[in-house]
Amino acid sequence: MLLAIDCGNTNTVFSIWDGEKFLCTLRTSTHHARTADAYFTWYSTLIKHYGIETDITDVIISSTVPRVVFNLRVFADRFFGCRPLVVGKPDCLLPVQPRVDAGTAVGPDRLVNAAGAYDRHGGNKIVVDFGTATTFDVVDDDGAYVGGVIAPGVNLSLEALHMAAAALPHVDIAKPQAVIGTNTVACMQSGVFWGYVGLVKEICARIKGERDRDMQVIATGGLAALFQQSEILFDIFEDDLTMHGLTVIHRYNKENGTV
Repeated sequence: MLLAIDCGNTNTVFSIWDGEKFLCTLRTSTHHARTADAYFTWYSTLIKHYGIETDITDVIISSTVPRVVFNLRVFADRFFGCRPLVVGKPDCLLPVQPRVDAGTAVGPDRLVNAAGAYDRHGGNKIVVDFGTATTFDVVDDDGAYVGGVIAPGVNLSLEALHMAAAALPHVDIAKPQAVIGTNTVACMQSGVFWGYVGLVKEICARIKGERDRDMQVIATGGLAALFQQSEILFDIFEDDLTMHGLTVIHRYNKENGTV
């Protein structure tokens, strides 16, 4: 039984994989000072609450926050007696190596998304991930990550607008009823919502034009479903693409004897 951990800048997600399906998914805020004991207290309390019987034998971690990896390693070793795989480390093999500029450190979340997208849908894909940053990952015909785009995340943009302009309130992202807002909140929501619709359409169009081919667009991340309401921006929606990618990479390492 595999515990897959995806640590992002805002949230950390734990999913338990029994070899065929995810039994549950747990979320907590990302905090670099959280100890291994604190992780286990939170984890075990929720597992007991949901009444799930688990016998974790393996752990795999993807983290865009390097400072949390140590405590997650201790968590895996102390409470499950295993040495976790960490995506991006030399001992964690990838099904296909990324093809980027020499010396470039590719974010582990992007490698995982590429692996998950290729396993489920094949190559020649664009993965749009709505996280703290909005990322566009280009997956080649053989499943290799070959580059992409990083833009500020939707909530990050709203927060920056609120912080930098004293008269503007904090608002939640939502699809506005009209493009032209008739109050401050509606104006802000319209600017962010339709601005990101335009951002996604333009960047995907330019990626396709640069590669001179049509490509399917896969959306993942918490806000992907919201933006799909506006018009057909995406060909495929995957709410668990990153977690699936972690199971793919773990399976590949199992088959090649690294775990």
